[in-house]
Amino acid sequence: MDSARGKPAVETAPGLSAGPIVLAWLTQFLVGTDLFVVAPLLPAIAASLGVSTTSTGLLITAFSIAYVVASPFAGWLSDRWDRATVLVGALVLFSLANIGTALAPGYGLLLVTRVVAGVAAAATGPTVYALVSTRVRPQARAQVLAVVGSGLLTALWVGAPAGALLGRHVGWQAAFVILAAGTFLLAFPHAFVWRARPVPAAAAPSQAPERAGRTGRTGAGVVVCAVAVTALWALSVYGLYTFLAVALHSDGRAGDVAWLLVVYGVGAVIGGQVGGRSADRTGAVRVTRTALALTAVLEVAVALVYPVTWAFACALGVFALAGYAFFPAQQRHLVDLFPERATAMLSWNNSALFVGLSLAGAVGGQIVDALGYPELLYVCAAVAVSACLVARGRPARNRGKESGDKASRGKESGGKQPGGKEVRP
Repeated sequence: MDSARGKPAVETAPGLSAGPIVLAWLTQFLVGTDLFVVAPLLPAIAASLGVSTTSTGLLITAFSIAYVVASPFAGWLSDRWDRATVLVGALVLFSLANIGTALAPGYGLLLVTRVVAGVAAAATGPTVYALVSTRVRPQARAQVLAVVGSGLLTALWVGAPAGALLGRHVGWQAAFVILAAGTFLLAFPHAFVWRARPVPAAAAPSQAPERAGRTGRTGAGVVVCAVAVTALWALSVYGLYTFLAVALHSDGRAGDVAWLLVVYGVGAVIGGQVGGRSADRTGAVRVTRTALALTAVLEVAVALVYPVTWAFACALGVFALAGYAFFPAQQRHLVDLFPERATAMLSWNNSALFVGLSLAGAVGGQIVDALGYPELLYVCAAVAVSACLVARGRPARNRGKESGDKASRGKESGGKQPGGKEVRP
């Protein structure tokens, strides 16, 4: 990081110990479990409240829409207030929303509690990432954020299946009571662990107008195209996931839900790690396009083998591996494309993710009721194809100009970075 006069800025971050990182991971795991556990619990919720599975699918939609709408305001609030205080308040609200979910006497109130939970989650996830990223050493930032982010994916194969088993044997309300207790308990260490920690040196204020100008000239169209790919990907992937338990219950395979979710979740975790490493080595754009193409092909394969459980499990695991390789590569691509406002772009990317989740819950239920689950997968595969086409046709920044900017910055700083290494465009 260079200062305004072209001299290296002094690093002030001492790094994070294992404790805060584990705390951040647990927070993401519980929030992710709350999101993902609803899908396998939909049949039980529908039977308990006497509503259709299509209606219960809107619970996921309500959570996602609330997240998308609240996310910009939550980020604004977190940047202007003490982040630890915002996080503690969000966790307490999240806990109260889950207690409300467990105690809701009817579908209407249950829908309201999921909206409140979505608002709380919008203030929880981004704030956790901000607290970690501003305190970890810059040279280890991406690695630590990847570890914290893996809590969400672990929720797919540990939290969600555990919640499904709990729902079958104890009742779906118990899953939300446990989540409420967990998030409430985590609020206490979060109130203290982030206090009085130095923050890494930021870019000098004099650089901000120049960087903002370069970003503004990029154009809104590039931003929309970049995050639209994420929304289409999420619709394709979570259309399959959201109604997986519903389809298996209707086919008399309810006992297979938990272990098939484990297969899916393990594939997703492995895919995320593979996608991140591949993006660093071979290029983010290449990985996103390849992952989207494989997602489309493998989703058709999952639909074809759906009646045969063992073949379905194999195809499901491979599909999750290919599908979730997309997301870390997409994040890397957005940071490369918009280095001057990476945090804002990643926030918009998360909002696009939840737009896709909302559409998956709202549209997927209608398709399953009208046509069936395998037919939903064919539709989702077509969406993945469209995402691949958008990814191939989306605008890119002027690489020549970007290289010139880097070379210019290299000259201003004497052509070297700390340690005597030459700056290479």
